[in-house]
Amino acid sequence: MKRLITIVLATVVMTTGLRASDDDLFILGGELSNSAATSVEDIDEVMPRMKAIGLNTVLVPAYWEFLEPREGQFDFTLIDRTIQQARELKLKVVFLWFGAWKNSMSCYAPLWFKKDTKRFPRARTQQGKPLEIANAFSEQVFLADNKAFDALVKHISETGSDVVSMIQVENEIGMLEDARDHSPLADEVYQKGVPQELICYLKKNEKTLHPWLKERLNTQRLTLNTKHSWQEVFGNDIYTDEIFMAYYYAKYVGRLCETARRYTQMPLYVNAAMNSRGRTPGQYPAAGPLAHLIDLWQCGAPQLLCLAPDIYDTGFKGWAAQYTLPNNRLFIPESRCCENSGARALYAFGEHQALGFSPFAIDQASPNEAESITKAYALLRQMAPILSHQREKAGRGQYGLLFDQEDKERIITDEGIVITCRHYYTLPWDPRATDGSTWPEGGAILLKLADNDYLLAGTGVVVSFASTYEKAHEQQQVLGEDGFVAAGNASSTVNSQWSVSNGSRKGIASVDEVNIDEQGQMHYQRRHNGDQDHQGRHVRIACGEWKILHVRLYDYK
Repeated sequence: MKRLITIVLATVVMTTGLRASDDDLFILGGELSNSAATSVEDIDEVMPRMKAIGLNTVLVPAYWEFLEPREGQFDFTLIDRTIQQARELKLKVVFLWFGAWKNSMSCYAPLWFKKDTKRFPRARTQQGKPLEIANAFSEQVFLADNKAFDALVKHISETGSDVVSMIQVENEIGMLEDARDHSPLADEVYQKGVPQELICYLKKNEKTLHPWLKERLNTQRLTLNTKHSWQEVFGNDIYTDEIFMAYYYAKYVGRLCETARRYTQMPLYVNAAMNSRGRTPGQYPAAGPLAHLIDLWQCGAPQLLCLAPDIYDTGFKGWAAQYTLPNNRLFIPESRCCENSGARALYAFGEHQALGFSPFAIDQASPNEAESITKAYALLRQMAPILSHQREKAGRGQYGLLFDQEDKERIITDEGIVITCRHYYTLPWDPRATDGSTWPEGGAILLKLADNDYLLAGTGVVVSFASTYEKAHEQQQVLGEDGFVAAGNASSTVNSQWSVSNGSRKGIASVDEVNIDEQGQMHYQRRHNGDQDHQGRHVRIACGEWKILHVRLYDYK
């Protein structure tokens, strides 16, 4: 038996340009490894595999050394082949400009650029050591980089505007070994003090500055048309060097963005290597597009759509939250490719209304890693029209769930309903919970459609619903493997007197597994009752299963 379950959805066109009917900026992505598109044969082999995995967008490097192997002579063979394959496969492409910098270093600059250090100088440490990092203060460096970038964007606009949806400007810019460049060119600029443009920005945006930056300065002391040293404004420590460098990296990128705007209005963004593991600036790529430096980047490069985190460290939820700011939409262009990638994608879209998600080196994913991404993206494709509609409502009633062995519960209060969400292995009858194995992450999107009406889409979660009165008076119990109270275990709390007049409860009216079509209409698949919802106690999706459940509640006394 199949039947149509109607959800009333307005025409789903978002003010940001994200539409449920096309995937241009709803990025179910994957980034290729850095050598996966360095020949026509590579591209022909990898792009069909990306389609089979279930991506709608492939993030592909555009390498300066291949684009301009000889100065002034451009070769668009790899760019054209990527566009051709994407068009035939009905995929979108985000090109990543590996120009002057890739992971801080200038490793993808062509050899003619690298060898001519007199014309194209390097950054230097405070001790004077030259680095394999192009000098951001050199006009000759910029002109060479910009000339190639100009040729790339012009070519894309003429041949691939139907396929290319975004461009990443450089890759993980950042200064290593020291917090800033100490070359003569950089020192000369540093001695000139804080530019008036930045002072004006700080004063104008005083109330909305990132809290980290706001703590470091007193904008009341800043006066226009007055020279202020960097230390006077930002303090005398290594982070002032990072602030200086961030502003000028951003100015460099902003000039590249202006070049792109001559040909296209497609979104431009930058990605950041994280300041993680207790490292200090220079130990991590200092001055990159990091969350605490967002004001420097927005001042220097206002054309950018967003600063995007590359998340490889533990603490995925914390990193995602850092980049979900009032002035920055979350986009994760690189995330560690693993068997938890699918659960993390669901969380990013559910909790943060993310622009997109993309595991790195997806072309090298194991079968289990690829399966996680395929199944999560299949759910997200179905959810796209509803998520778009939710975004019009500023995400109200939308939640992302992500659980592991340490972080296994989240309690949500939603307009009088207390929703307790847990990892699936918190259920007492699953032996994998206690056999010593590492728990896979459970992830899901929880959406409120209307009063007593929810969607749950994901894997490895269990969710129960209660009224606020019921939750306050609940009896905590230890359950056995059969789901009933374990013998010999008394309640940890004693029920207080129940008030019949005030004490309404939430019951589960129905749990239906559904599919959702492109118009946002739900199609009934099967009813989850009895053992599947623990006789009306909860809603659950087991680890290894990927489902969308339509949950209806009712009130009783």
